[in-house]
Parts: sequence; structure tokens; C-alpha cells
Amino acid sequence: MMDSYINVPVASKAQDARRTEAIKLYGLDAFEGMRRAGDLTARCLDGVSDLVRAGTALAQINAFVLEFAAANDATPATLGYEGYQYACCTSVCHGFPNEKKLRDGDIVNVDVTLIHDGWYGDSSRMYVVGKPKRAAERLIQIAHEAMMQGIRAVRPGARLGDIGHAIQTYAHSERCSVVRDFCGHGIGQVFHDSPNILNFGRAGTGPELRQGMIFTIEPMINLGRAEVKMLADDWTAVTRDKSLSAQFEHSIGVTSDGFEIFTLSRAGLHTPGIELRTNPA
Repeated sequence: MMDSYINVPVASKAQDARRTEAIKLYGLDAFEGMRRAGDLTARCLDGVSDLVRAGTALAQINAFVLEFAAANDATPATLGYEGYQYACCTSVCHGFPNEKKLRDGDIVNVDVTLIHDGWYGDSSRMYVVGKPKRAAERLIQIAHEAMMQGIRAVRPGARLGDIGHAIQTYAHSERCSVVRDFCGHGIGQVFHDSPNILNFGRAGTGPELRQGMIFTIEPMINLGRAEVKMLADDWTAVTRDKSLSAQFEHSIGVTSDGFEIFTLSRAGLHTPGIELRTNPA
């Protein structure tokens, strides 16, 4: 079966109003739009760094994202999305930024998607409150490197399965598991579009990567088993065995010879900044 792609002119927003099964191929103007949206999201996440301290309520992070978006002519994509009432997600997967306060040693993921001039910049990072435990510190570094392994697999002519294979192989080599219930996704002028970017898979399988594709890579890595469950709020995902989990996300585009990351921090704050320690035997 042949892979399905469509070329999307930037002016054709009406045609791009909802997800389609075809994989969209974008041009240079679209990449410029994604750079602006991605940079704005990265700057928002940079600002979150100043809030992550013991005693900060998750709701304060949500308020900051709302204020940042308003000040920069942007809209949080999650606000009102399928009934979700917040400007960002916290915890690791889709958690509510409520009145719960951060404590020393906590690790927390903040996921922000800002719509700017019709383009969606989607990214998430792990943050540490005070001094993390060794296991948490190590997991954060592994989760970030797992994402980067997937990103480095991106180039024209590669296959979608190469991304998941790279993520899975690295995570398993570090004795961690990869959550299979959630995945990356196409993005651009639609929040969640084709294709799905699985965080596991076989090399050389799946649709071919082509210049102009835009999507997110966002592996969720667990110290324990891979299984997760949804809480009663129908949004928050937690590990079934209560093990630690970490996740990073970037929005990227396929270029003529590799990839471009749209959501890098100008200040370099997109990396964990902590040392990877070898897993004990």
C-alpha cells in the first residue's frame, strides 16, 4: 500500500481545519511559521523555570502560561480543547495544573502548546524542585536522550519505525520502559494531525519520511513497567506500578538533509542540565 501525502499551501487554512489521514508536506513559509510558534513556546517554558520551587502551586504555572500567551498574541491550544480547562498540562501526561504545591525533590513535566499566527508550537520539559533523588535525576536524563535518539533518526528516506526503534532501543539499554499508550503526532496548523509518531517500533517500517513533514516526538519513559492508567478525571495518566516517569517533547520538521527542531530554547534551557549516571549493575 502506498503512503499518502498531500502538499499544503500556507494560505489554505480552511483546508487544514481538521485532521486528515494524509500526511501533510509543508513549504518554507510554513517552517518559518513553526519557528516563530516554537520559539514562543520555548520562551514560555524558559519562564516556567523561574516558578519551579518548593511552595509553588501548579495553578501559578498555569496562570503564568495564560499571561505569557496574552502578552505575546498567542493562544494556549489546550484551553478548552475537548473540555480541558487549563493553559498547560503538568505532571507527566495531561495532569491538571491545580492548587497542589511543589515540594523539594519533586520532578514535574510542563507541556505547553501555543498557537501563534495559526501555527502550533508544542513542547514539554521536565523540571526539578530542589535536589532530586538519584533515580529521578537519572530518569530525566534518559528520557531526554531517548527523545534525542528519536530526533536524530529523522531524515528524508528514513521510515517512521526508525524513530520509535531508536527511542525504544536506547530506553531498554538503560533498563527503562517506554509507554505505548501515548505518542507524538503531526502538527502545524492543526493541534493533532497525521502521522502518529510511536515511541517503539521496528527499523525500516512505516511511512517514508519526506521533506516538509512536521510532527512532535515525545517519548514517555518509566523506571518501572510500561503500563499506565487514567485517573478518574479522564485526563491524568499515571504509571500502574507507581514508578517514576519522565517525558520531553519537541516539535520538528523534516528538512532536505535531516531535521529542524522548532522548540529549542535560546537560553539552552531545553536540556536537563544534570549528569547521566551509569545504571548500577
